[in-house]
Amino acid sequence: MTNELLQDLEWRELLYQQTDAEGMTKLLDEQSVSLYCGVDPTADSMHIGHIVPLLTLRRFQKAGHRPILLVGGATGMIGDPSGRSEERQLQTVEQIDKNVQGIRSQLERIFDFAEDGNGAQLVNNRDWIGNINTIEFLRDYGKLINVNYMLAKDTIASRLDTGISFTEFAYTLIQGIDYNHLYNHYNCRIQVGGSDQWGNITTGLEVIRKTHEEETKAFGITIPLVTKADGTKFGKTAGGAVWLDSKKTSPYEFYQFWINAADADVVKYLKIFTFLSREEIEALAVSVEEEPHLRKAQKALAEEMTRLIHGQEALDQAIRITAALFSGDLKALSADEMKDAFKDVPSIELAKEDKNIVDLLVEAGISPSKRQAREDVTNGAISVNGEKVTELEYVIDGKDRLEDAFSIVRRGKKKYHMVKFV
Repeated sequence: MTNELLQDLEWRELLYQQTDAEGMTKLLDEQSVSLYCGVDPTADSMHIGHIVPLLTLRRFQKAGHRPILLVGGATGMIGDPSGRSEERQLQTVEQIDKNVQGIRSQLERIFDFAEDGNGAQLVNNRDWIGNINTIEFLRDYGKLINVNYMLAKDTIASRLDTGISFTEFAYTLIQGIDYNHLYNHYNCRIQVGGSDQWGNITTGLEVIRKTHEEETKAFGITIPLVTKADGTKFGKTAGGAVWLDSKKTSPYEFYQFWINAADADVVKYLKIFTFLSREEIEALAVSVEEEPHLRKAQKALAEEMTRLIHGQEALDQAIRITAALFSGDLKALSADEMKDAFKDVPSIELAKEDKNIVDLLVEAGISPSKRQAREDVTNGAISVNGEKVTELEYVIDGKDRLEDAFSIVRRGKKKYHMVKFV
């Protein structure tokens, strides 16, 4: 392998499977090519598990090649059986269209869509799959692929015991039509996908081979599944998936996910997810070994990823919230930032009425008794919205209710509670 880009992908451990590695290397050495990656709009947002192939495609764009981003308005209505033990729940056309719009806006953050040069192009496979009727599908494409060939695909074979509908059985062929269409109309020469997409990619290559009389030069690359060093699933938190949509996973939560990466994982994540150079990553790897307490690698990872997905302003906000929580000085935070930062702390609802601080601490379960509550207050252990309260006669009233709805009460150094007033 001599191509500089492919060597970099190899170093970043982003190459899992390739078709005709020698031929692909020669192609990339000789010319700028178009290549694609597909995303099915099964939700109105991608999560971080989706973006590894996309970030790999972006590396190709940075090297002078042209990315084609396929949003599966058609295939999303069917459902990819890859990695599933049961049928997907079918979605309405309206929901698929809404999902497409959400994913489109996220792709526009990652890629350069400049109109000249190698700007990314967004396509929707409903534009061509939707025009094929049943007879055309069976006659023009069904005849190309033998059933035995499809049964040998891991994603299909793994479902034979539990059952698979003809709809999902046909998915791999429909994705093959996609690659053939992009090959014909966009001169697309490479498909990039996750490791679970190998069967779909090779089906596409088979469709291209059988529908062209001349020799074809199309290729496929898959990216390995990202795993954590401790064997647990990557991309999950106690609250579920880490989404790219700021309404599902706030920029602060997104930043926290990355900054909390384990030392055993962080260098691997820097290679896979960031565009930092090899020299920068190797320097951070040394820091992990020699000065792990500084967490330079984690900070770099969190900053790079949050800036890429949410922008500089959101990154600045995430850093500000993190610093305020670390210092205990909450006064610098807005009500919205406090709500975001403390959404997962213990919370309780109390009636919206003026209340003595001691009574509130007991009713909210923050202090176990009135005697302890009085000690906590006089000892300076209680803060409300970042302001220390030391007077036993202090009354929590409208001035302490952020947005007239909640207060953040801290007992001791790190025990936070959200009191919601209803």
